[in-house]
Amino acid sequence: MLSIINGRVVDPSQGIDGVYNIRVDIDSGKVVSIGTKPDADDETYDASGKIVTPGLIDMHVHLREPGREEDETIETGTRAAISGGFTSIACCPNTSPPIDSQAIVEFIQQQAIRSRNCNVYVICCISKNREGKELAELGQLFKAGAVACSDDGSPVEDAELTRRAFEYCLMFDKPLLSHPEVTSLTKGGVMHEGMVSLLLGLRGMPAAAEDVMVAQDITLAESTGGKLHVMHVSTEGAVSEIRRAKLRGIKVTAEVTPHHLTLTDDYLRSFNPNFKMSPPLRSRNHVEACIEGLRDNTIDVIASDHAPHATEKKMRELDQAPFGVIGLETALSVVITNLIKPEILTWTSLIEKLTINPAKILNIPKGSLRVGEDADITIIDPEFQWRVKVEDFKSKSKNSPFIGMTLTGKPIAVFIKGKK
Repeated sequence: MLSIINGRVVDPSQGIDGVYNIRVDIDSGKVVSIGTKPDADDETYDASGKIVTPGLIDMHVHLREPGREEDETIETGTRAAISGGFTSIACCPNTSPPIDSQAIVEFIQQQAIRSRNCNVYVICCISKNREGKELAELGQLFKAGAVACSDDGSPVEDAELTRRAFEYCLMFDKPLLSHPEVTSLTKGGVMHEGMVSLLLGLRGMPAAAEDVMVAQDITLAESTGGKLHVMHVSTEGAVSEIRRAKLRGIKVTAEVTPHHLTLTDDYLRSFNPNFKMSPPLRSRNHVEACIEGLRDNTIDVIASDHAPHATEKKMRELDQAPFGVIGLETALSVVITNLIKPEILTWTSLIEKLTINPAKILNIPKGSLRVGEDADITIIDPEFQWRVKVEDFKSKSKNSPFIGMTLTGKPIAVFIKGKK
């Protein structure tokens, strides 16, 4: 047996927030009890002064393999996840070839097992080859183990295709994960359309491009009864649309990234490609709206949108560099520094958005320390201060917008099925 003792256990799935011991059966990898004293022969881990939570879940990660192993592999990506405190991740389908066949789903599952790091769940394509023209074989993909579908990296702009995808997802009780963007409005854009883009002379990507697609997808979810999850929300209008939809009882959930909660388009004044992502960093009013969406539970999940790019690709001129930043290893610390320390969010609210909420959306058996559940556990030092350095990243790529920043709070241990 393993006993994790003296830690502040925060488990929103059970309404727990207090100092408890957790006993784990190492052989079965299950939680045995919470609140009982360890036996004399138990192996112990002293978590005094630390936060003990269900294993963190990141439901929006790009692992790049197969096809773009120069950016990331399943092995390096899952190693980065562990470093960031995540015991489970869901990987997006914009690989090469895309995840639109059973064989690729099974390949990723096997590669994850071989890597022996964290749990990996697969998100499959909505459309064949992510082209937005013809539905992928969703039934076969879900039977192969895919937990959701998305064309993330690209939107599905054909409303009829999206409607039929919702109907298929209903048959298998799976969510559709939407990349909300109207590409005719963002074509050629480099950053958020606003005063900063005007001053820099860079083509902008208007907030309306996100707002319009969110409204369309919510309407289609309402008409079909399907489950919609809006990825990487970044605009005030999108937050308002989702809030109104929830009040009407529509099955919609949403996520926001740490960088959209903490950075603004002002960072693009440096012309540093590590601040270029899609959706782009927005102006302060949009950041504040996303924070308020977290506070009032309009936004259900914090996800990294970990999007690695090899250095030689990312460090081009700003208009030539690809969109995307890594985030697995900094996500938790960025949110602790910017939202927990200023008391904008409580620990319970934060952990809820990193554990049980993504688990419920993806319908996976994770996110809780209930007796009998898998002993996936993250231990966090809430006061640990550290500086983000390129050489410390476990990810194969180094394209982080937080390089050089000092952050507070860090995961210091991870247990998966009771094993450290």
